[in-house]
Amino acid sequence: MIDQLWLIPLGFAAGILGSMIGLGGGVIVVPVLTFLGFPPTAAASNSLFAALSNAIASTISYSKQKRIEYPLGLKLGLLSIPGTVLGALISSDVAPDVFKILFGFVLIASAAYIFLRKKIETREKTISKQMTVFAIGASFFAGIISSFFGIGGGIIFVPLMVVGMGMAMKKAAPTSQMILLFASFSGVVVHSLLGHPDFFQAGLLAIGSFIGGLVGARLSIDIKERYLQILVSVVILIASAKLFYDSLSGNVFGF
Repeated sequence: MIDQLWLIPLGFAAGILGSMIGLGGGVIVVPVLTFLGFPPTAAASNSLFAALSNAIASTISYSKQKRIEYPLGLKLGLLSIPGTVLGALISSDVAPDVFKILFGFVLIASAAYIFLRKKIETREKTISKQMTVFAIGASFFAGIISSFFGIGGGIIFVPLMVVGMGMAMKKAAPTSQMILLFASFSGVVVHSLLGHPDFFQAGLLAIGSFIGGLVGARLSIDIKERYLQILVSVVILIASAKLFYDSLSGNVFGF
């Protein structure tokens, strides 16, 4: 058990990142666990425990800062639940090399979002009926992504709120953390019923992620993000390249 205590600082680092930019921290946890040989379902389900813990801590902190849009967060959170159930169910059958390839693409999208997030701010706009329908579909898809990969779904929710709904970034990331409460909790329940997580390992990740969530929410008030964005984007891109390399080395395409 002692040799697994490294999961606490891993959860802490992921929690800081997840809280500050609204991604949930799984973009850090899942690649590390995957590189260390964890099966896809174990990596995703263990990571979801960290995402849930991070979302709880971040929501508490952001609530005190009055930066959460509660009505929108509640609606999108509830809409994501059916997708999380489906994501957990289909994750049982994915091959490790296929998971690495798919997650590599998710990491590339995450890096692009992190690097460009300050450039996608738009003026507040009236939400059209078409955007409402799109938001429903996006929430369902985000739920699938959240539970399948164990990343929380913030990569979809934050751009949706900022670009599609005109919400300021300073409120979009906090609101995303509230949404992740619903997405990660429902995913944790289904993964647990399916027997995917190692509860001791998940608990260690959750401890670190909770503390990291509190720290990240506090740092987000006044930290200069540009250098952090560049560093995190580079690390994520390196991780995605390693995932692609490992999957191809595993002859996933038969050559």
